[in-house]
Amino acid sequence: MEKIYELLKKYYGYDTFRRGQEDIIRSIISGRDISAVMPTGAGKSICYQIPALASNGITLVVSPLISLMQDQVRTLISMGIRAAYLNSSLTPHQMKLATNNARKGIYKIIYVAPERLETESFLEFACNTEISILAVDEAHCISQWGHDFRPSYTRISEFVSMLPKRPVIAAFTATATKRVKNDIKSQLNLINPFTITTGFDRENLYFAAYRPQEKISFLIKYVEKNSDKSGIIYCNTRKDVDELSLALNEAGYSALPYHAGMSDYDRAKNQEDFIYDRVKIIVATNAFGMGIDKPNVRYVVHYNMPQNLEEYYQQAGRAGRDGEPSECILLYAGKDSYVNKYLIKKSMEKEHPDPDEYKKFIETELEKLKLMTFYATSQKECLRKRILSYFGEYYSPPCNNCSICLKDSYSEYSPYKHTASDDPLMIPDEALLNRLRKYRAITAARLGIPVFSVFSDTALRELSAIKPVKASGLSKINGMGESKINRYGNDIINIIKAYGNEADF
Repeated sequence: MEKIYELLKKYYGYDTFRRGQEDIIRSIISGRDISAVMPTGAGKSICYQIPALASNGITLVVSPLISLMQDQVRTLISMGIRAAYLNSSLTPHQMKLATNNARKGIYKIIYVAPERLETESFLEFACNTEISILAVDEAHCISQWGHDFRPSYTRISEFVSMLPKRPVIAAFTATATKRVKNDIKSQLNLINPFTITTGFDRENLYFAAYRPQEKISFLIKYVEKNSDKSGIIYCNTRKDVDELSLALNEAGYSALPYHAGMSDYDRAKNQEDFIYDRVKIIVATNAFGMGIDKPNVRYVVHYNMPQNLEEYYQQAGRAGRDGEPSECILLYAGKDSYVNKYLIKKSMEKEHPDPDEYKKFIETELEKLKLMTFYATSQKECLRKRILSYFGEYYSPPCNNCSICLKDSYSEYSPYKHTASDDPLMIPDEALLNRLRKYRAITAARLGIPVFSVFSDTALRELSAIKPVKASGLSKINGMGESKINRYGNDIINIIKAYGNEADF
């Protein structure tokens, strides 16, 4: 078998690549720069991780958030891949140890914050280490026209210019307009890049925009109907976050707040409790979420309308990263537009004191807000079409998975009108599925890792449907790489066999 397919099967447990992955991987291995726009959950990480495993030297991954780096490294280690991160969460001793191990070639993949590239100690390390690939995750952060602009991203090309040998540069993002895509190419100085947009559509996501008279009562009913599922609720202000999380707890639902007004410790603890499934709901401002690697988020509710469709789709896209059916619900009220206009003018005034620049930004952002409002108040046009049109992608409705196409009003809301699988051979055995979930929860608690780091929901569903009783059968389950089979395979087979003896299947 060809090497990249061997690596895919060995570490990731898949037989085939998803759309665009193989072309990107082959381009990187051949030495070509990359500019890739791939929807959340499309497997961007594999696109630079497999070339890293197939190449000499180290792959540096520039990532914007400490929590994202930690999630990615934890996942790689669970798959049997040596990886590390270098960021401010490490003590000086840990940093020295990790850097020394990197020099020895122990790690193939190292995650760094963009600010780390500017330090003298890291530059000294980088100039004396063979860096074959520089992957830039969340690359839209490099553009001032993007919704998550990070000035430190604009200095990545300066770091590259100081290296003795230029690595392949691979830029990845999930949401980018044409303007942002052009910014990524020019600011990273990409050379004749292989450019690919695999499509923005997330077929597993149900989109709805409702205008309930009482948002809070709708939300409590919604949470009640989805009480066994993980969800994120976004609000525009810290005040709303605090009030809403309190109201949900008073109604009997465990919810934690997350916003910039909280201490670093409280934010980190609440995020960890959510990631590790110790709490089902997190109520947050837009300070939460970029790069949150929790694949089993089953719904994202926007309690207030965001300022633009880029921000909305980035946040809504945190639902269903594992490909399972999930919901993206927007609750609209007329005052949302007025609040957002105020927030836009206030934030832009601070960032752009130059009157002409300020005026240009205001006009751009207000136009984006207008399109967001059209989405929120749409009564006839497919919501999926509105989103995809914004990103320059043609879509022919009906999608049959949004509130417009299904003629679904908030008063008639019922969760999950779509089914998880159309394949009759993949219908899970619920009793066995519950046993496997229990095993996963106990194993995750024992190892101190999130449940999805043990097995994805999709893998559990396949296991409960196919019921393999040999290692060769386990290898046919998507996501069951060698490391997971070696670590958990015997336990899974024993559970399935014991269940079979009882159920006589």
